[in-house]
Amino acid sequence: MRVLFCAFPATAHVHPIVPLAWALQNAGHEVRVAIHPGAAHLVTEAGLAPVPVGAALTEVIEWNDNFEKLDTLTDFLSVDAAHDDGWVHKWAGMTRMLAGFSPMLEDLVDFCQTWLPDLVLWDPFCVPAAVAATVTGAAQARFLWGQDNIGWLHARSRERLAQQNAGLEEDPVTALMRPMLEPYGLAYREELVLGQWSIDTAPAPLRLPIDLSYEPIRRVPYNGNRTPPAWAHKRPERPRVCLSLGMGGRGRQLFREAGVSFADIVAALSGLDIELVATLHAEQLATVREVPENVRLVEYVPLNYLLPNCSALIHHGGGGTFAAAVAHRVPQLVTPLAMWGEVSTAQYVADSGAGLMLEPKELTVESLRQGVERLVSEPAFRAGAEQLHAQMRSMPSPDEVVRRLEALTAQHRDQRRALTL
Repeated sequence: MRVLFCAFPATAHVHPIVPLAWALQNAGHEVRVAIHPGAAHLVTEAGLAPVPVGAALTEVIEWNDNFEKLDTLTDFLSVDAAHDDGWVHKWAGMTRMLAGFSPMLEDLVDFCQTWLPDLVLWDPFCVPAAVAATVTGAAQARFLWGQDNIGWLHARSRERLAQQNAGLEEDPVTALMRPMLEPYGLAYREELVLGQWSIDTAPAPLRLPIDLSYEPIRRVPYNGNRTPPAWAHKRPERPRVCLSLGMGGRGRQLFREAGVSFADIVAALSGLDIELVATLHAEQLATVREVPENVRLVEYVPLNYLLPNCSALIHHGGGGTFAAAVAHRVPQLVTPLAMWGEVSTAQYVADSGAGLMLEPKELTVESLRQGVERLVSEPAFRAGAEQLHAQMRSMPSPDEVVRRLEALTAQHRDQRRALTL
């Protein structure tokens, strides 16, 4: 079976697909990853084969781990299903985001017509991949790295269209897709935006209430292919606490939102009987003039190397950081900066007894200090982290999902054959 992944050109989007891509290769399948040429190194670092596409996506690639760009992000793509009254504005903004990937289409169709994949697995933003799969007859599905905001917003739009006198004549996504479909003689179908099904890394309690077909997969942490420092493998003499704000998203805005400085946080936490490891951008690390003896400031260490010897993790609610903490049974203190599903993640951690949720506006040096003291001293948080780990382990592994994908792809092939007879 030939499987083509289509990835958004950013670290936080490439890393989640790697364990499934490895599992497919280990099962004997051929795997390629379509991605902007400027982010192809993320694929090769994982030992996978990239297919450069969409070189015209210059604006998108500029956001890839760009510290200055990331500092301007907002919460306009976030979704809170219980309280989100602004979904119409968000759906309009989301469709504009999706339209931005149309320059990938021609390259994807050309490659699919040459390579003839059996299955195309695509990032929720990369809708041209679904079109390319349809043109060449491949099965296609989304790979979700977080909660399904696009599916939820699409469902709200369909509900509004079904209401009389709703003031909405056409779903904006239909207009988005039309220029992509007309050159290939295709009519719009919802599966071109939502996939024939979706591979979902989210635990069931984090899944939004949407009537779609989901195939769950356990998120196995992959955080990059770097050589870890020797100290990361050694058990620390004091409880090791990690502070990480992710490789993308709004995490780097935490100190500005909270109104505290990174230097003040380091000074406060260094007064505890812990070893603090802060993995942040170099510009943020440089704000600490004098580094206490129980503090390590490092620009990047893959979390799956660092967390096995950690007693607590402080982070912004990013999906990859959360999944790594759960995989290694580490209690979490989450200060969510809403961009996608960070608030839901933080609440889930707190409700599960696996950690604490601290809103950015509530974050002070004292509240953070008290939260860390609780995480490293109260056994209940470690027990909650163990339970969260057990829930995650109950989800199908990448190896198990490979067998499911083989069956779904064969079913698609049989259906296509029946239609042509």
